[in-house]
Amino acid sequence: MSAADIVGILLAAGSASRFGSDKLLHPLPHGQPIAVQAARHLKAELARVVAAVRPGAAQLAERLAGEGVEVIECPSAEDGMGASLACAVRAAGESQGYIIALADMPFVRPSTIAAVRDALIAGAALAAPYFRARRGHPVGIAARFRPQLEALAGDAGARAILAAHEAQLVKVPVGDPGVVRDIDRPSDLAPPLAV
Repeated sequence: MSAADIVGILLAAGSASRFGSDKLLHPLPHGQPIAVQAARHLKAELARVVAAVRPGAAQLAERLAGEGVEVIECPSAEDGMGASLACAVRAAGESQGYIIALADMPFVRPSTIAAVRDALIAGAALAAPYFRARRGHPVGIAARFRPQLEALAGDAGARAILAAHEAQLVKVPVGDPGVVRDIDRPSDLAPPLAV
C-alpha cells in the first residue's frame, strides 16, 4: 500500500447552527476560509480528497473544487455526520484506506495527516492522532471497514466503529494541538491561551 491508495474524506456538510453564519466560509485571520484551509492541509498529503457538502452549498462547493477536491452533494446531510460520511465513502469508492477529516478543524497540521496516513500504510486497521492523551482528528480507517462506513446513518460518525474495534486502534502521538481544536463559535477562532 502507498499514499496513493488512501483517500481523504472531508466532512463539510454540517449546519453550523452554533456559529451564527456560514462557518466553513468564514475567513481565518490570514484570509482563507476555514474549510479551504482544512482541504489544503489534506491535499498536501493525499492525492485524492472527496468532500461531502450539503445541498445548496454552491459557494462552498466551488471553493473546495478550486482546491482540487472532488465535491459530493449529500442529499441526506441534514441527518447528521454519519449520513454525510457514508455518502462520501460511497462516492470515493474502493480504496485501501480513508482519512476522515472535519472541515471545521483547519488547524490540523499536514504532518499530523501524514502520520495518520503512514500508520495506515504500515498496516493499522484504525489510526488516530493523540495530543496529550486526547484522541483527535483526522481518523484513519482501513478498507476492511468500508461496508460499515457506507452503512452509517444519523450523527454518530465513525465513533461506533472506533469503539467496537478499540483494540485495533493505533494511537499516533503528535505535538499538534490542532487535532483537538474545532471551530463551533466565532470565539473559537481566537488564539488559544498559552499553557
